[in-house]
Amino acid sequence: MNRFKKWAEHEYSKKQRMIAVVFGGVVFWVTFPFFIVGASSYIDPWVHLPKLYYRLMNPVIGSLFIVIGWLFANWTVRIQFSLGRGTPIPLMATQKLVIKGPYTYCRNPMTLGTAIFYLGVAIWLGSFSAVGLGLVYPVGILIYIKLIEEKKLVERFGSEYLEYKKSTPFLIPHLRKKN
Repeated sequence: MNRFKKWAEHEYSKKQRMIAVVFGGVVFWVTFPFFIVGASSYIDPWVHLPKLYYRLMNPVIGSLFIVIGWLFANWTVRIQFSLGRGTPIPLMATQKLVIKGPYTYCRNPMTLGTAIFYLGVAIWLGSFSAVGLGLVYPVGILIYIKLIEEKKLVERFGSEYLEYKKSTPFLIPHLRKKN
């Protein structure tokens, strides 16, 4: 845990952070969705899952979820990069506690955004297995956040984080901003 703390406390250059953000973008917005599409096309027929396809509804609703999820998650990344001087990658963690922008609605807006995005991919495909595959990352990261990251945030930011944690929901957002 000390090694992670050391990495998290190190402030990386803007160029290093940008490279990490671009790499993360390729993994989460391109590679993982292609994996969902490819794997679900094999899993659905293999286990005889029915399609949930309703003509134009799937691409319309799926696109809406994809755009909303992508915008929300990327808003989070921009705020982490600019205000927090870090990235979503734990090894290049924010240097400041970020509680503005999407963080006023919930403590894990990037995870919420990616979950909505991957759900949009699954809706577009009309695939039950794609829903399951799309939940792999969000569920995994939420477990990591609960078991490891929240403890590190308390260590790093102390009472400031504890106060924020008390007043802001974990994942399901406030529909209005705090006063």
